[in-house]
Amino acid sequence: VAENKMSVWSNDLVNNPPHYVGNGIECIDAIEASMSKLEFCGYLKGNAMKYLWRYSQKGNQEQDLQKSIWYTNKLLQTLAKDTTKVC
Repeated sequence: VAENKMSVWSNDLVNNPPHYVGNGIECIDAIEASMSKLEFCGYLKGNAMKYLWRYSQKGNQEQDLQKSIWYTNKLLQTLAKDTTKVC
C-alpha cells in the first residue's frame, strides 16, 4: 500500500511533480528561500495568473486550472504565515 501511495504521489503533476524536486529539495522551497516575502508573493500571483490566462489554449485545461488554484492556495498559505501582511 505504501508503494502504491508513493507511486500516486510521484505522478501528481499538479501538487508534487517529480521533475520539480532535485537533491531532496523541492523547487518551490528553493525559490521561496531566494526571495523576499514580497517577491515570493508576486511570483505566486504571477504563476496563478499565468495558468489561468492560458488554460484554454493548452491540451490539459483541467490541469492548468488546478495549477492556478495550487499557486493561489500557496499564496493564501504564505499570507496566513505572515503577521506583517507584507504581500
